[in-house]
Amino acid sequence: MSNSYFQFKQFTIHHDRCAMKVGTDGVLLGAWAPTDGVKQILDVGTGTGLIAIQLSQRCPDARVTAVEIDKEAALQAKENVSASPWAERICIYCQDFRCFPEEQKFDLIVSNPPYFIDALKSPDRQRQLARHTGELNYELLFGKSVRLLSPQGRISIIVPSEVEKNVTDTAWKYGFFPCRMLKVYTKAGKPCRRILLDFAFQTPTQRECEVDELYIEDTSGQYSPEYKMLTGAFYLHF
Repeated sequence: MSNSYFQFKQFTIHHDRCAMKVGTDGVLLGAWAPTDGVKQILDVGTGTGLIAIQLSQRCPDARVTAVEIDKEAALQAKENVSASPWAERICIYCQDFRCFPEEQKFDLIVSNPPYFIDALKSPDRQRQLARHTGELNYELLFGKSVRLLSPQGRISIIVPSEVEKNVTDTAWKYGFFPCRMLKVYTKAGKPCRRILLDFAFQTPTQRECEVDELYIEDTSGQYSPEYKMLTGAFYLHF
């Protein structure tokens, strides 16, 4: 039986009531998303609250708003936030992102969105909500973010490598362009499994996308120095 919680250096994430548990994808996004000058952050589909808490740790002056459609996950996210050192700067809302109010502007919008677009849907309703794009898809994410992102803001997401084109095409449709990309590999010789993407509103002076690669393991099977450097502020064993 898997552990009901995951211990990080400065906080603990309980995930026994969440369909999607703590995983590498969320930790990577929370560690990689750009935070320079960020004051207002929106985490879409927060799940356990992991990324919201990571970003609060990284941004001592920022306030984080997190949205989660699943009631049990939202409740557990609130509990995780309340037990963290940054509870006063994080607000969790149990809400459909479609209905999220659009008055406020955010400097950073992050999402570890559902995936397995064409996969057979799970009979478990909670897990289906967490893993499939039926409730939160790329059209909704970018279409809604047009009205929520500040002019100089960023949208940062992590997606399976096979949907990269679908994601970037959808982003272009709403006027966003990829300005940073990190291709994630388990180890050398293995295919790219995940891609971290950072989008901004297109401007005439911003045409190039900065592309980098990250190998989680080195050739000996140990965690790579680059992976340790990126996630070292969070994992206990780094």
